[in-house]
Amino acid sequence: MSFDPDAPAAGGNLYGLPVPEGGARVQVQAVPWQATTSYRRGTIDGPAALAAASLQVDLHDAEYGDAWREGIELLPEDPRFREWDAEAEPHALRVIASLGHDPAAAALVNQLSERVNEAVHARARAIVGAGHIPALIGGDHSTPFGAIRAVAEAFPGVGVLHVDAHADLRVAYEGFAHSHASIMYNVHRYIADVSGIVQVGIRDVGAAEVALIHDTGSRISTWFDADVAMRLAEGEPWADIVDELIAALPDRVYVSFDVDGLDPALCPGTGTPVPGGLSYRDACVLLRRLSAARQIVGFDLNEIGPGEWDGNVSARMLYKLFGAAVCSHPRR
Repeated sequence: MSFDPDAPAAGGNLYGLPVPEGGARVQVQAVPWQATTSYRRGTIDGPAALAAASLQVDLHDAEYGDAWREGIELLPEDPRFREWDAEAEPHALRVIASLGHDPAAAALVNQLSERVNEAVHARARAIVGAGHIPALIGGDHSTPFGAIRAVAEAFPGVGVLHVDAHADLRVAYEGFAHSHASIMYNVHRYIADVSGIVQVGIRDVGAAEVALIHDTGSRISTWFDADVAMRLAEGEPWADIVDELIAALPDRVYVSFDVDGLDPALCPGTGTPVPGGLSYRDACVLLRRLSAARQIVGFDLNEIGPGEWDGNVSARMLYKLFGAAVCSHPRR
């Protein structure tokens, strides 16, 4: 059956795309899990909001051309994620209400978080093993840990580009071993095959996180939003700053993109919005220059709010991540 990329999109897959024979180049797992969200809940429905909004995205991209031909496929959702989240939710809310002083409830959430991590890891490992590019949409930012682990196992020495308002370097925040606020600490601490983490957009950070950044030397390189803003105000081009931060990354890169790294006007329903951040254009320049200079071997987009506008922006950001990834290492 012929496919017209300019025709109205039909449902069934992201962006209304057909799935190529042999599978799409990029395979996406949705992880509707929000148990550790510590401020505003709702990101459990973010993946569905993105999928619905994706049908309104025009497929020809001014930056990446007809990358859609490579295929992006939303895999069937693992129903266990919602079951585990429903089981974790009352315990997580007790932990949050106690300001982290309910270790018994936290232990139950931690057990369920481990199940999420293992399920995500198993599917991401299968995707990589079949020669596809793994992607993930969430859900709170704890969700991609297993995917990052799978990519690091396949590509030892991979670097992580982390776009976020927060450094996410807290140790078991609120007692949650796999808190959304601890994802990069856990990557740093437990995934030895990740050679380094480069962070951009960071504007909410704790003193202990700053100390950790300094203590790790070059393993964690953080581009604080206020410093970037000053350099831009003094006339330095954003492209030059982007090239400088890309230079700190190895040849292969995994992109972990929290939508709260963007200006919150773009994704107001995200779990922990913070003023400032990257514009949509800033993010597009970052990904385009990264795609030209490095090989993107996996990515995630998380903390997606449930609203229509959040879904719209997130669907377009995911499409840019997809285009950047497939164009960063074309088929030979």
